[in-house]
Amino acid sequence: MTGSGRGSGPDQLGDGLATVDELLARLDEFRARRGYVNPQQGPMAAALPQVFDGYRVFYKALVLDEKHLGPLEKEFVWLVLLCVAGELGTHHLNLFFQHGGTDAQANAAFRLSAWVAGVRAFVFVEENWQGYFPRVEAGRSYREGVDALIAGMADVPADWAHLALLSAHAGNKSKWGVGAELEAGYELGISEARMAEAMSVALWPCGANCFHDAAGVWLDLVRAGRVPASPQFKAWAALPSQDGFELGRG
Repeated sequence: MTGSGRGSGPDQLGDGLATVDELLARLDEFRARRGYVNPQQGPMAAALPQVFDGYRVFYKALVLDEKHLGPLEKEFVWLVLLCVAGELGTHHLNLFFQHGGTDAQANAAFRLSAWVAGVRAFVFVEENWQGYFPRVEAGRSYREGVDALIAGMADVPADWAHLALLSAHAGNKSKWGVGAELEAGYELGISEARMAEAMSVALWPCGANCFHDAAGVWLDLVRAGRVPASPQFKAWAALPSQDGFELGRG
């Protein structure tokens, strides 16, 4: 059956697309910045130039620009996150080595990645067995396990481990893990700026919804007074209608 819409010949296939020169210029500019391009950038550069431009700016701000984490610290966070997410991430492997990453640090990263995968055991204990073991609090047991994983690894500070776990739990959409790591971060005196950056890294390989969910956990902790939040984060938490449920109510 022949359709009645527009044809699909060579002329029509190019309708609405950038010229070949424009397409190549966009991709070459990004390649010069990062060293390579990803497949999804082709359709954006050809048909969605505004999205391509936003993607380029967002990538630079999120991944490339220096913010609160040191270069090797950030790549350690990436190593754990990528291992948990199952993403190859050769660009970040190269950066890890370029910034002086060691086999011992990689060993710690792999241990922490496996720890993320097993967090559901602590969730089960807290939800179902905590009453039977009142002196073995699930959150504390989790923290002690992290300490044991990095014990004796002088080149993996505790704050690196917990920042990496925070990022990985966010990417893995483990709200329990995010909450445990935020509480650990405050207890260790890790700044909110560093925690926010580590958590935001999960946006890139794991998607926006994981950051949305992790931020919601943070919001609940601040509102409940379970963490000693800064005035800035308390001001954020005090804002109404952050989940949309209150919209339309008189």
